[in-house]
Amino acid sequence: MHSKAERLKAMKTPVAAAVKPELARRLPPGQVWTERFPILHEGEVPQYDMAEWTLRFFGAGVEERTLTYADLMKLPQTTLRCDIHCVTRWSKADTEWSGVRFRDLLEALEIRTEAPYLMIHADPDYETNVPLKDLLGDALLAHSYNGEPLTPKHGWPLRLVVPHLYFWKSAKWIRGVEFMTEDRTGFWERNGFHNTADPFREERFSGEELPIPEDEWVHKDYD
Repeated sequence: MHSKAERLKAMKTPVAAAVKPELARRLPPGQVWTERFPILHEGEVPQYDMAEWTLRFFGAGVEERTLTYADLMKLPQTTLRCDIHCVTRWSKADTEWSGVRFRDLLEALEIRTEAPYLMIHADPDYETNVPLKDLLGDALLAHSYNGEPLTPKHGWPLRLVVPHLYFWKSAKWIRGVEFMTEDRTGFWERNGFHNTADPFREERFSGEELPIPEDEWVHKDYD
């Protein structure tokens, strides 16, 4: 099992600071609010030649399509305001993202599929599985944060944002969307993390009941 899951399991429960009642209701169990935007990822931050960058759609029941960044920017754009929740115990309220809603992209590309599962492929050699139904609401292919282009450390040029799932499902640096008739696990899901990742059900890890980890994210780089 990947060592990160084991480290998180062994840590202590963070102490939550006092927050306003309306924010407290929005905070999943075991989380703490932060004004920071911690930077956590596996591997090196990719660098891109945008003249060569593409996003590929392929898999069960779909005609393969490849989009350039310019193609994406021509699609209907949406700004989403949402809370985000990381498995490492931090939550950030009222974040603002801009990009293309996943359901709008499917409509624009005329992708019709009965495949119930997707694998999101991302650099560097990362993937995470998400049911299609979880992407048909507010899920966004985001290119901007707070009105500015994403920084490379936060996923430039394109990342997924799935607000109602733990943030590891919101893959940075996405390059492909694979449609699947059967589910299969992604990188973190193969390494001890929960397959579904609902923060309000505290679906952090697979298998056993686990202690709540301490907020190790405070020691990470952040914006």
